[in-house]
Amino acid sequence: MKDKDRYWDCLDQAMEASHGGRTEEALAWLDEALKAHPDGAEARNGRGEILWDEGKIDEALAEFETSAKADPKFVTAHLNRTELLVEEFGAFEEAIDHCDRLLAAQAPLPRLDHHNEAEVYYLKSKALFYQDDLDGALFLVRRALKTAGEIAIYRSFEGQILFEQGRFEEARSRLERSVAMEPDAPHALYHFGLVLERLGREDEAERALTQANALAPDQYPLATVISENEFERAAADAIGDLPRSIREYVEGIPILIEDFPAKELIERENVSPQILGIFIGTPRTQWSVEQQPTDLDQIILFRRNLEKICADRDQLIEQVQITVKHEVGHYLGLDEDDLERLGLA
Repeated sequence: MKDKDRYWDCLDQAMEASHGGRTEEALAWLDEALKAHPDGAEARNGRGEILWDEGKIDEALAEFETSAKADPKFVTAHLNRTELLVEEFGAFEEAIDHCDRLLAAQAPLPRLDHHNEAEVYYLKSKALFYQDDLDGALFLVRRALKTAGEIAIYRSFEGQILFEQGRFEEARSRLERSVAMEPDAPHALYHFGLVLERLGREDEAERALTQANALAPDQYPLATVISENEFERAAADAIGDLPRSIREYVEGIPILIEDFPAKELIERENVSPQILGIFIGTPRTQWSVEQQPTDLDQIILFRRNLEKICADRDQLIEQVQITVKHEVGHYLGLDEDDLERLGLA
């Protein structure tokens, strides 16, 4: 009993230190807790959360797994492990499998209450989203909302999925609701701004995007804007930098510059509204022997999407050139693996 009391006292001290930003002290208290109770799932999970915050994701994963083995019914460790697999490791299939086992409450896993069940639906939704299964992701985040009620982060994610599907007005209503619930959530504000922008509500969009940047400047930078002539010159220079043998193949392909992909293009080509560029037409590898470029063969750059992902002018010009070369690669028949190997992914 004395060791158990010591364990919980150390956990309380660790939590207080962690909330105060004193991570080294928090880790020291968690180590003390584990001396009192070596199989303490809560202490292992606490260590994992701190290590994750410090970017030590392999160590964090090991702690979450140790925690879940020490107490298979400790839900928090399972949720943390699943989120880490999705957000940091890209292990989507493994995360989905674990979500399914949690939802099935297979022994020795815990039986979930409504709050945790909703969280598992949400995490599985995110895994499907990153696999481009937007319909599956939308279905599951709506199950999360139905299970737990109106949760701002779930409603925001629903809006993000609808935005990616090009359903801008529906996305606006969900994101507006999420922002009303949590006005200082940068993720919701950013996607709310993107939707407002696509709906032509520029002033409101700028306010939302600026607020998201103020809350999380590294994650949501403000757009870098250059002149139309400079943008066009960067695209032309990208073609000029290609080897002559490749330039000869692409001389007849126009490079168009548009602000955003049109809704019709999003639906027809099944692409994201945030796509940077696209090749439309027939790749050269599919041509007949005497075929020449047609008016349908073209590369389109989406200027405002490119501006949003770049922190400064030099980065924007570099990204324009990478995007042009990427789409030239598609025109030549290269797939994504080929492009990644060439540094154009």
